[in-house]
Amino acid sequence: MDLKNHAPPQLTVEAEAQLQEGINLVMSRWASLQMAVANEWGGRGSREKSQELAERIFSFFTKSKEQVYIDDLEEILDEFMLSDFNTEVGDGSIEEVAEKLMIMHEQCTEGNFESINELKRTNPGNSAVTYSRQAASDDEDEDDDVENGKLVDDSSDMAVDASEHQGQKDMMVDEPRTNDGPETEDGWTVVSSRRKNGKRN
Repeated sequence: MDLKNHAPPQLTVEAEAQLQEGINLVMSRWASLQMAVANEWGGRGSREKSQELAERIFSFFTKSKEQVYIDDLEEILDEFMLSDFNTEVGDGSIEEVAEKLMIMHEQCTEGNFESINELKRTNPGNSAVTYSRQAASDDEDEDDDVENGKLVDDSSDMAVDASEHQGQKDMMVDEPRTNDGPETEDGWTVVSSRRKNGKRN
C-alpha cells in the first residue's frame, strides 16, 4: 500500500506507550550517544539532552500530520548530535538507528511489539559499539587523520577506539601517543579531559 500521500496511521494508547519505551531502549544502546553523555560532551545536562532527543523522536512519530520519512529522522538525529553534543557521528550508526526506529514505529501501528520485546530480552552489552568524535571548534584545525582504522582528533591528540573494548563494562579511551599522565596499576595511562570537569558517569 502506497502511503506516500497519506497521513500516518494513528497509534493506540498502548502502542504509543510501547513505542516510547522502544525509543528509550534504542537510545540507551546507541553507543555514539551514550559516549557523548558519559563524557558530558553536551555539558553537565548531557543526560537530560539525551532524554530530550528521545522525546523529540517520539513527537516526530506521534505528532506528525503527514507520512514520516527516514530521511527526516536521520536529519533530526544528525543535527541534534551536532548542535547539542558538538559531535559528528561518522560510523553509519545514525542510519542504523533511524532504520530501527522506523521499523519499530511501523510495527507499533500494526499492534506488533515484537522488536521492542526483543530489545527488552537482549543484553545491552551485546549492542554494537561504535565510535564518534567531538567536532572541532571553528578555531581548531578540522582536518582529522585516520590511523589503523582509528579516528584521531588532532585537537586532543587522542585516538578513540571503543570497539576493542566491547566486552568491558566501561568504555575506555586508548592511550594518547604521548604518555604525559601517570600510569595506574593496571597499566592504563590517566588521561585528563579537554573539558575542565573530567567527571565520568
